Amino acid sequence: MEGNKLSTSKNWAVWLHEYLKDFPNMQDVLRYTLTANAPETKDNDFTWKDFQARNNNELVAIFGNFVNRVVVLTQKYYNGEVPNPGEFTQVDKETLNELKKFPEIISNSLERYRFREAGQELMNLARLGNKYLADAEPWKVIKEDEQRVKTIMYVALQIASGLAVLSEPFLPFTSDRLKSILAVRSNGVETSWNEVSTKDSLLPSRTQHRPIRTFVP
Repeated sequence: MEGNKLSTSKNWAVWLHEYLKDFPNMQDVLRYTLTANAPETKDNDFTWKDFQARNNNELVAIFGNFVNRVVVLTQKYYNGEVPNPGEFTQVDKETLNELKKFPEIISNSLERYRFREAGQELMNLARLGNKYLADAEPWKVIKEDEQRVKTIMYVALQIASGLAVLSEPFLPFTSDRLKSILAVRSNGVETSWNEVSTKDSLLPSRTQHRPIRTFVP
């Protein structure tokens, strides 16, 4: 840790009870950082600088940014209801197909105990969502083609719900919160890991039991 060997006798360690007191409700940040920095083939060094960078540059800037934009735009345009999509473009279809590959990709990494690799694949899914939104620009298209925006947001919501399900091994508290916010869980039943590969997790509002709620990262 910070370049020196861990030593409990010398109090050179990160004590979990102290961390939970100093960083309330941030269990997932430590869990993610340790997973991302885990020694798989050699010893690694834990630093608070890396901890801060993982939180700010990955969990907030990539994962949280995407989910927040999707939820905020859904609230703004559709009062938190999943819109009915129109005709899917080639990009829409390719994006949804890419989403459906991630359960197997992440599972394969986990089964080989490549936890760092698995966590980065999860982040790659969030990157896919950010790129899709950035390229589609629904905040601009809404002025000219409202139906197209419904399709864009429908696709983006599928990625967000996929993140809610697939993040559970790495970010269990965040996953549970997102499942509730996105209404992935309904009447005690939620989308399974394998179902992310086979069907859309969020259906149009007429089949939803409750609307998506505001997300605050």
